[in-house]
Amino acid sequence: MLITVIGRGHSGTRAISHTLTESGVYMGSELNKSGDLIPADKLYDACRIMSKYVRHLGGNRWDFSILHTMEIDPEFITLVESYLGSVLSSTTENKGWKLPETTLIYPWIVRLFPETKFIYWVRDPRDNILGGHLTDDLADFGIPYERTENPLENRAISWQYQFELYKAVPRPKNLLEIRFEDFVLNQEETLEKVEAFLGIPLKKIEVRSGSVGRWKDSDEFLDFPQISEGLKRFCYN
Repeated sequence: MLITVIGRGHSGTRAISHTLTESGVYMGSELNKSGDLIPADKLYDACRIMSKYVRHLGGNRWDFSILHTMEIDPEFITLVESYLGSVLSSTTENKGWKLPETTLIYPWIVRLFPETKFIYWVRDPRDNILGGHLTDDLADFGIPYERTENPLENRAISWQYQFELYKAVPRPKNLLEIRFEDFVLNQEETLEKVEAFLGIPLKKIEVRSGSVGRWKDSDEFLDFPQISEGLKRFCYN
């Protein structure tokens, strides 16, 4: 079984990566403290290849349609397979990887690995954009967008872009959506859902309830229109 975790950086994806590792799932030969498979430069380069085929429609709108039908760029495949070398070559029964930037190439990952078990990990966008992340400036990955002078708004645009990209992909065979808050506040019940999806037992890990709702204590303006749909879609209103 191949498993991958998607979700924008700072979504709390390290929690499920650590859970999978503690439960005996092989997550790659080298992981950082966030549970990311590293080094990640080749996957970052793959992101820049796929982004060339994303059409910016102006404002916060993009056309992803060609990604679902075009031939996948051979260089992209080479880079991804090289990045995932330790995972793909492993003879372990249950294996996978976690790297937030995988979300940026989700359409082609689904096409390359259609049998993969995808876990989409989401967190309240207001908490998500409080901290800086590598994907804050989408242009760093070759993604066209209208950059602002407000770093927080750029993070909101990044959140929206990745959510729009996720929605645009035809639902894969195996997909589970999990809210970070549910995992933290009701880990046992949430783990049962993930166990049923994966078909393997999972171990509990230590979590901190203080990581939920941090935006409520922030003085920053966080009510950007770019995250409004996500707030409703995942019942954060």
